[in-house]
Amino acid sequence: MNSSRTSRVVALGATALLTVGLAACTPAADDGGGGGGDDSKSLQWELTTKTDAPSGDIDSFSFALYAEPYSLDYAYAFDYPDNQVLANVCESLLLLNPDFTLTPGLAESFEQPDDMTWVYNLREGVTFHDGTPLTAADAVASMSRHINPEVGSSWFSAYQNVASIEQTGDLQVTVHMTTPDSQFNLGMGGSAGVIESAATLAAAGADYGNSTGGVNCTGPFSLSEWKSGESITLTRYDDYWNKDKAAKSGEVKFVFMSDSNARVNALKSGDVDGSWMLPIEAVDQLRASGKGDVLFGPGTAVSQLVISNLDGPLGDVRVRKALMLALDREGVLQAAARGVGEVTDVHTTKSVWGMASDADRKAAFEDITHYDQNLEEAKKLIAEAGVEGEEITFVTAPIGNDFAVISQAAAAAAQSIGLKMKIESVSPGAYTALFSDPSAREGVDMFYTVWYLSSPDALEMYSVLRTGDFSNYGNWSNPEFDETVNKAVTTMDPAERGALTAKAQQIANAELPWLPLYEGPISLFMGERITGVQPSMMFLYFPWAAQLGAR
Repeated sequence: MNSSRTSRVVALGATALLTVGLAACTPAADDGGGGGGDDSKSLQWELTTKTDAPSGDIDSFSFALYAEPYSLDYAYAFDYPDNQVLANVCESLLLLNPDFTLTPGLAESFEQPDDMTWVYNLREGVTFHDGTPLTAADAVASMSRHINPEVGSSWFSAYQNVASIEQTGDLQVTVHMTTPDSQFNLGMGGSAGVIESAATLAAAGADYGNSTGGVNCTGPFSLSEWKSGESITLTRYDDYWNKDKAAKSGEVKFVFMSDSNARVNALKSGDVDGSWMLPIEAVDQLRASGKGDVLFGPGTAVSQLVISNLDGPLGDVRVRKALMLALDREGVLQAAARGVGEVTDVHTTKSVWGMASDADRKAAFEDITHYDQNLEEAKKLIAEAGVEGEEITFVTAPIGNDFAVISQAAAAAAQSIGLKMKIESVSPGAYTALFSDPSAREGVDMFYTVWYLSSPDALEMYSVLRTGDFSNYGNWSNPEFDETVNKAVTTMDPAERGALTAKAQQIANAELPWLPLYEGPISLFMGERITGVQPSMMFLYFPWAAQLGAR
């Protein structure tokens, strides 16, 4: 699973939109969700945005990760295991909150004196975990890494229009743009806005962010131990500047458990206190265990099939459309997620359209092509494209039931319309490499992802599909789409930008550079010893572990 590369947030409008979403949440079914359960039935579920406040502090708790983080270097941390740890250790200029709002973080304020300039005023009295004070030089060093080609930051997209980053005061940093960029500031609430000690960056060099070099940031927890292949331990930072968000636990230990059965058993027994992103097939067991609560929080993710090779059959839009029409996506949602979510024809969720007008949301979600299953129409498209019998390679990994279900469903859909599909299973680590290493994608036509956005601005999704973007894995290119998105990026007015983004969504819906399947919430198991977290997709950027204390 993978994140997007650019995180951008807008404080305006997201809360109101979420409120609507909460009111309309979807109890889906009929098994009561009380335990035991039948995997063929839909789960009952509802969105939870807040849990009871802790009764007090706790010495420690543990969380399970489905994989070891690839890196805790913020420049490369773009996957779920990486960021759910890093969110509690390193902080950004702005803070991305669980309700998708953006508020001051390490920058106590920011200004935009003109369309080409952003000025960030850092807080006084903030210290890194080694006790040294935060300065503007640290911010310049941290941000400049993203535009250094030798670093190869996964977050370069957020900085692609940056001309220079300079210190303009002891605690002030000024960013000059080459063109107006509505998305730059929105990215400062995620990994692109993380500030690390300049001295640590220089001293650690190539080891920065790995199990040897570690990190030295300003968050409520410090990284105290990384046992490669086993666990990461964070310790409460007692000199943390933000007393309102100080950690309520002395320690949190993340254990790496790639075997989903082992992970679920550890949760059921109480050996591990919690985990995000639960195997959906285990929800009934976890509920029945009596060892904690299964929760679902608002998300920004859409489960999608990434088209990573347009030189093969999937280079013809008729083939991509045919595959969409052949897929039983309602069946996939039921089998892969037990009905927790909703089939979608687009690449974004409504939760990231908080700034848009009703007309733009209608254009983006209703005035589009809907790909209801239609095998006859799909077969006609395949015949027109002349690709009967050609083979597609689908790469998957043993990460969760959804991976297995969706790869098999894609193969069945392909076969039903006269295509062949070869499924290759790789390790979770090799799967993660698909998102960052072009050589890992050689010979791969498509793969599955749960692609989330880091902000309520849907433009983030379409920015990464422009010609040449790092995350445009299939090198899809559409001049009208590029022109629309580029204009939207330079449009500072949210209403005008919303209309352009709706047009981009329509183009992507028609061209299908990726195949959207369904959208759904983020899941969480919170053990019986702990409480206090706000379940949300923003656990990847917000210091959620600091909220957890004694139940």
